[in-house]
Amino acid sequence: MFIKKIMLISLFVVPALTGIAQSTPRHMQLDEENFFRFGGKAGVNINRINGDSYNDHYNFNYQLGGFIQLNFSSRFGLQPEINFVQSTSEFSNDAGDVYNDLFRDGTQKEAKLDYLEVPLLLNINVGESKHVKIQVGPAYGGLLNQTVNGLKSNPDSTVSYKNSDWSAIAGFWMQLPLINWGIRYKLGLTDINNSTPKTDAWKSQAIQVFAGVTF
Repeated sequence: MFIKKIMLISLFVVPALTGIAQSTPRHMQLDEENFFRFGGKAGVNINRINGDSYNDHYNFNYQLGGFIQLNFSSRFGLQPEINFVQSTSEFSNDAGDVYNDLFRDGTQKEAKLDYLEVPLLLNINVGESKHVKIQVGPAYGGLLNQTVNGLKSNPDSTVSYKNSDWSAIAGFWMQLPLINWGIRYKLGLTDINNSTPKTDAWKSQAIQVFAGVTF
């Protein structure tokens, strides 16, 4: 339901941004882009993990990172990035959870997962202006740290997450002369459940909202 609301808002916001960019007087637009640009950004990572053991709601975390742009034509470009992304996984309170025996004291239900994420995105300019871009592409996430409350130091714990996560990204990017901002949807493609015994697949998804600067 949350994703549907976000995507519905995007359906109204993106055409409006496109219209603004295209209706801006020609002399006020900086439509000529350099082949090479770089910048940084920070924002919110609104994530959840799908699985029988998890709560059906989203958690708010943060992300920050840098990128470069290789604008190889008037319509297309590549945007490699390196981002630090924090996610949260939270087990549900359903008494029938497969890991209920691990969490019967009710104090070890949340995990913080820190990823170094490397997306490689294709930028597609919308309309004549270079200000509004559609972004699509894959991303690789390497797990830097996982903390499941007290379980991290518990040698008997069977809850763990895989060290890598491949995902697909699609979103919109507003590129002004200095400021950039955007919104993305990220769909996890990897089953990140590395627990023993393994009873179901865990896959991540996230809405990412960010702003930054481009040089």
